[in-house]
This record gives sequence, structure tokens and C-alpha cells, in this order.
Amino acid sequence: MKTSDLLAKKSAHTEIGLQDQELPAYFAATPGWTQDGPRIVKTYNFKNYYETLAFVNAIAYTIHEEDHHPELVVTYNRCVVKFDTHTVNNGKGGISENDFICAAKLDVIFTQTFG
Repeated sequence: MKTSDLLAKKSAHTEIGLQDQELPAYFAATPGWTQDGPRIVKTYNFKNYYETLAFVNAIAYTIHEEDHHPELVVTYNRCVVKFDTHTVNNGKGGISENDFICAAKLDVIFTQTFG
């Protein structure tokens, strides 16, 4: 799995989560993302609240277009992004490829705007 593979894809409705043995390849393609139970998480750091809000606004279009909405924790100089897929594992939720597709796209936005 490569970052470019994820960037070329679009999120789609799925009820199939990733298996534990598949996760290392996806994490290798999305540096800085970690697993927190049934979700993937990353903290983006900024200089101030303005930059933090600018990032949230910048990712809004992408997460809307992907129809895959993360939990966001927004503070003065950081934004914690948590992705999971509610429809996998018989509706119990978990990690799907959609989470990593969106993670890769958010990383590009961050790098291009704040990197």
C-alpha cells in the first residue's frame, strides 16, 4: 500500500472492516496516524487558533466530498482527528479503508497549507 494508492481512491459505503493483519500496510502509507481502539487518530499542531481553524475549514470540503466525517477535537493550537467507520463489523464500527483514504487526503492538505 502506498500513499498515492490511497489518494487515488474515493471513500465508498462499506460494511467490511480491515483485518488486523492489513493495518500495518495502511499505517505505513499514512505516517503519524495511530490506532486508538476501533479508530485511527492523528494530532495536527499549529502556531495559533487561527491556523487551527483554517485547517478545519480546509478539510471540511474534503470530508464532505468523501462523505466520511471524523470526530474533531479543536483546541487553541491543535486539531485531533479521529476516523472510524460506523457501518463495519456488523454495525459495531471499526477501521476501514475509507478511514485511511481520508487520512491521506487530510495529510496532503496539512502539508500543502502548513508544512
